Amino acid sequence: MKIVIVVLLILVVISLFSGLVFMYRDKGQSKRTVIALTIRVALSLAIFGIVIAAHFLGWLPGAK
Repeated sequence: MKIVIVVLLILVVISLFSGLVFMYRDKGQSKRTVIALTIRVALSLAIFGIVIAAHFLGWLPGAK
């Protein structure tokens, strides 16, 4: 479970920085920045959902 969350967090950071790179390169002429940030938000929501589900299913240590 920890590995999945860490991998998703790394993907969120990569998506955030790719959005920054696209913003500087494209100067607002393409939608690559919006797509990168949309992916970041989707991954963040997935992490949140996984953590909530893992808590209720008792997969996290110390969860009651």
